Amino acid sequence: MKRYFITGIGTGVGKTVLSAILCEALKADYWKPIQAGDLENSDTISVKKLVSNTHSIFHPEAYQLLFPLSPHASAEKAGITIDPATIQVPQTTNNLIIEGAGGLMVPLNRKTLYIDLIPALNAEVILVSKNYLGSINHTLLSAESLMLRNIPVRGIVFNGEENPATESIILEMTGFNFLGRIPQVDVIDSDFIQQQVAAFANV
Repeated sequence: MKRYFITGIGTGVGKTVLSAILCEALKADYWKPIQAGDLENSDTISVKKLVSNTHSIFHPEAYQLLFPLSPHASAEKAGITIDPATIQVPQTTNNLIIEGAGGLMVPLNRKTLYIDLIPALNAEVILVSKNYLGSINHTLLSAESLMLRNIPVRGIVFNGEENPATESIILEMTGFNFLGRIPQVDVIDSDFIQQQVAAFANV
């Protein structure tokens, strides 16, 4: 059974799209532990709309927070505190895709970062990087954080048009496996997800 934790170098870099692709390619279940904001169009709902197979199960979030803020701030605004001990991996015998929120250093509460939660999930990390000015720095910082904590990393996925100068230095300096690329398109729908399945079938 494969269990992957999908994280990114920041917000909006393609974690949800990759999660949908991997759910389709691996016929995997999906779980987002914490959703902050946009509950009527959550990432779980978005992935479910993009995935066509009937095998994947979409597990409920451990926390559904109303306000579109950092999890710690959204929880505080709702008068609660996120307790990482209550975040338990769903029971399943299927492959499982777990999607994080934002990046690795997103605070869950006043003492705990998202990266602190990952070891308890018993999952390999897949890091999503998107090319923009500054993305090398953000990617290497994310990679260094994972390596310093000895968190297992399956590899890295680049989102968008190829940038050989950027990507080659990232791969050389991290030693991470290159797992694939998400093409830049105007419309992301279930047909697009299906088109990516072959490229990610062996992840």
